[in-house]
Amino acid sequence: VQLQASGGGLVQAGGSLRLSCAASGRTFSNYVMGWFRQAPGKEREFVATISWSAGSTYYADSAKGRFTISRDNAKNTVYLQMSSLKPEDTAVYYCAARDPGSKYVSPERTFYRYWGQGTQVTVSS
Repeated sequence: VQLQASGGGLVQAGGSLRLSCAASGRTFSNYVMGWFRQAPGKEREFVATISWSAGSTYYADSAKGRFTISRDNAKNTVYLQMSSLKPEDTAVYYCAARDPGSKYVSPERTFYRYWGQGTQVTVSS
């Protein structure tokens, strides 16, 4: 599967952005999807994940209450709605996909096989 992330940009602290990740492939609805981010000089870190049915979601503590992950399987797209953004949210955001068939979600990078190219989010103070 190929993943294309978009929607990043420059926003002031307290603002909102919605990231999108469009996926190719006919079995998108079977993929567990995740969002990660990587700030300069830091490790790539987990942000949020969603099960294939959207019945399960899981967030990093830093994202809870501010970010919402969702998916539209008819459009082969997963979203990350981000609000109350902070300067520390500045990073390149990546979407990721797990091979079809998993019943579980996970915050582990190694759980995901496919990665998009990333979209830059910059939050100014």
